[in-house]
Amino acid sequence: MSNYYQILGIGKDASDKDVKAAFRRLARRYHPDLNPSDDGAEREFKKINEAYEVLSDPESRRRYDRYGDNWRNADRIESGGGFRHGAGAPPGAGDLFGGDLFDLLGGFGRAGARTSQRLETSVDISLEEAFAGTTRHVSLSGPQGPRRMEVKIPPGVRSGSKVRISPSEGLDVLINVKVNPHRLFRRRWDDLLVDAEVPFEVAALGGEAEVATMTGRILLKIPSGSGTGRKIRLSGRGMPMVGSPERRGDLIVTVRPTVPGDLTDDQRELLETYRRSRAGMAGTSAPA
Repeated sequence: MSNYYQILGIGKDASDKDVKAAFRRLARRYHPDLNPSDDGAEREFKKINEAYEVLSDPESRRRYDRYGDNWRNADRIESGGGFRHGAGAPPGAGDLFGGDLFDLLGGFGRAGARTSQRLETSVDISLEEAFAGTTRHVSLSGPQGPRRMEVKIPPGVRSGSKVRISPSEGLDVLINVKVNPHRLFRRRWDDLLVDAEVPFEVAALGGEAEVATMTGRILLKIPSGSGTGRKIRLSGRGMPMVGSPERRGDLIVTVRPTVPGDLTDDQRELLETYRRSRAGMAGTSAPA
C-alpha cells in the first residue's frame, strides 16, 4: 500500500500549506530536469507527484484517508453500486492535473464503470500565456455533433498539464497543454532561467545590469568578481504555482560577461597597463 503521507514526509494532520511546502521541497530534489540521467529520481518524482495530487485536493484526500489505496472506488463503495466518476462536480467545473497523472482521473473504461464519453484535444500556448493564464476556443466532435467551447487555462501550467472540463452530464473533455519554448527564458519546474549579458567591467568591478523578467526588464545588482556562469537568484520572479498563482517560483540569472570589440586607444592602453600589472603580480609570487 502506498502511503502518500510518508512519501511527502508529513503527518496526517498536515495542513494544505504543509502539503504544498513538502511537495515543492521534494520536487526540487527529484525533478527529472534536475536529474537527467537518474532513473531512480524520476520514479521517486512520479510517486511524489501522485501523492501531492491526492493530498492537495480536499475530496480525494478525504477518500484516501478513509479507503487508502482503494480511494478511487469510494463512490462505488459508498453508494453500494456502480462507479460514478466525478461525483459532486458541477457541469463545467474545471480540474487541472499534472502531465503524468491522468490515471488520477480514474474510472474510465474500468469494469463496472458507468459509460462516460471522453474527448481529448490539445492546445499550444506561449510562456507568457502560461504565466498570466489565458483562454482558448476548442472545437470537438462528439456523439451530439460538433461543439465549440471556451476553455480557461490557469496560470502556471506546464507542458504536459491537462485541463479537464465537464460541459455536460456524462461528458468529460481533456485538454492537453503544450507550452512553446521561449526565446529568452528556460523553465525548471516553477523557476525560470535566463542569461544576462553583463559588460566585463561591471562583472569585474560590480555594478548594475539590465535583466529580463516576465513582467519587464529590471536593474540587477551584479557583485564584483562575477565570472561567466555565476548565478543570481531572484526570489518570487519565476512562474506562478498552479492553484496558488499568488505564489511564484524564482528567476535564476546566469551572468555572461561580454567583451567589447571596439576599444579606443585610451581604453586599450588602460587594459595593457592592467595586463602588465597582473603579469607583475604573478612574477612576484613566483618562487625564488
